[in-house]
Amino acid sequence: MTFLIGILVNDRIKAGKQAVNELYNVGYYGRPKGDTLELTLIEAAYLHYKKKLEIHMDDRSLSFKEFFTEASKRQQYFDIKYIVYKDLRERGFYVQPSVTDFRVYPRGGHPGKTPAKFFVHVISERIPLSLRELRMSLEAAHNVHKTMVLAIVDEESDITFYEIGKVEPAGDMRPLEESLQDISGSSTFLEDRVVVWDSDISHSLHAEGFYGQPLDADRLQLSLVESGYLLKKGVLEVADMSGTSSALAFDDFAAKASVIESEFMLKYMVYENLRDRGLVPKTGFKFGSHFRVYQNFKSVDKLPHSEYLVHSIAEDYEFTLPVMSRAVRLANSVRKRMIYAVHDNVHCAYIDIGRIKM
Repeated sequence: MTFLIGILVNDRIKAGKQAVNELYNVGYYGRPKGDTLELTLIEAAYLHYKKKLEIHMDDRSLSFKEFFTEASKRQQYFDIKYIVYKDLRERGFYVQPSVTDFRVYPRGGHPGKTPAKFFVHVISERIPLSLRELRMSLEAAHNVHKTMVLAIVDEESDITFYEIGKVEPAGDMRPLEESLQDISGSSTFLEDRVVVWDSDISHSLHAEGFYGQPLDADRLQLSLVESGYLLKKGVLEVADMSGTSSALAFDDFAAKASVIESEFMLKYMVYENLRDRGLVPKTGFKFGSHFRVYQNFKSVDKLPHSEYLVHSIAEDYEFTLPVMSRAVRLANSVRKRMIYAVHDNVHCAYIDIGRIKM
């Protein structure tokens, strides 16, 4: 068998005109530059494995083992990126390098015929993924109208693909001022929750806005984020159980709540944004997230299925991938979408993460 020959130069393989004809024009490997075909280390390794390319360094031919070892020295995470590249190629996709590792064309499409469909970012399950890195990859894909896919390679070299997307969740809950007209009342901040004492107000808050959980037939207990929201909107006055006559201002309430729950403001800002979008957030504790979220709430008696699990994260958050995997799998198992919400004190961005079959 006659092999095409490529020369290893830094982090690229350079082959001649015949390679342009046989590799790029047929399989869209590499990038033609005049009469030369320039291949990435990963493309070259795959072509070496397929026995379509012989690779030379220092005037000698490298075995697959020698080249794979040398390439791993020259490119970080070469081994896991090769695993994903090989998997995609053998599934019938055309794959080319991109700013997020790979751009992948839809089945039946190829460069020059159809635009790429996916931007794929490859990472090991052992490596924490910063929110900043994820958002940069997502932005790069979004700016050119591609779907971002995260390819996570586990310790046994199995690959799990996750689709990452921006979402703008919205619901049909009427604004607070419409749904709770002429309701204002007092409540007491107890140890880690707030109790509304008035029967009519308690009923209206729960029935019309799905706030809180009835303590009994006449009284309502509210979570900290619910209480803060109603206080800030002027619906509720909250007194300290110390017996002081003046009601708490929101800042004072938030300070007390933050002592009880360190992530109070992180959760509160997302809760407020979800409510203002017409959604109804309730605790997601049973699902391991901050909120379960209802999009089409009509009544407590006919409670619909909640569509989302939403978890609030800070701008410097780092995803631990096994934890993220469990969260997404749990959300899928209960027919919900897993959404991460990040608030920068001005805007709230929502990132939807779900498994995808390639």
